Amino acid sequence: MKEPPVAAPPHAPPQVVSDLLSDLASEAGSGLGRNDGAVIERSWREPERFGEIFDAYFAEIHRYVARRLDVDAADDIASETFHVAFRRRKTFEVSRDSARPWLYGIASNLVAKHRRAEVRKFRALGRLGDDGVVDGHDERVATRVSAERVRGRLARAIGDLSAAHREVLLLVVLAGLGYEEVAQALDVPYGTVCSRFNRARKKVREALGGVDPMLVQEGAVSG
Repeated sequence: MKEPPVAAPPHAPPQVVSDLLSDLASEAGSGLGRNDGAVIERSWREPERFGEIFDAYFAEIHRYVARRLDVDAADDIASETFHVAFRRRKTFEVSRDSARPWLYGIASNLVAKHRRAEVRKFRALGRLGDDGVVDGHDERVATRVSAERVRGRLARAIGDLSAAHREVLLLVVLAGLGYEEVAQALDVPYGTVCSRFNRARKKVREALGGVDPMLVQEGAVSG
């Protein structure tokens, strides 16, 4: 396909990548501001106390699933996440302060059942901006279309990742989990998380012409 006449830079500037990741990312919730483990342990005897966990994290989990799939799927999966969590609350390690990794692990398992739909979504997003033609004299329009092309390359790269690599990448970028939290969520070794994230990061960087898409996300991965 013939490229539209837009003077796009060969490499996307970090700010463009930052903006695109911001479009994909959801803000992490603040949680309870106290010990989730103690709340969950009390819910063993007082089931209604589990509502505090729901209130603290439901909106965050819903946003995460909606970003990966769509709002309709998020309604069902977020609700099911907390149904599963409630039924399994006695398996939660109450010595842990935060229930976030545990809840994201449950949500990730449920999202995995929709893996084909997720890949289709990213690949569809990857086609955005590929066929637009703009007047190169309008700098603002040209910049916007250039950004759409980068968005498309980013989405395609994510859609082309293996399921395991995509899961780690999105838990870090969308959910804002640190490596240790991702390891807890997926029940895999810390080193496996590091390896998968680095490989995913490399593939996405190559798709963006050498720009590291995580330059502005270092705080989210240092946990």
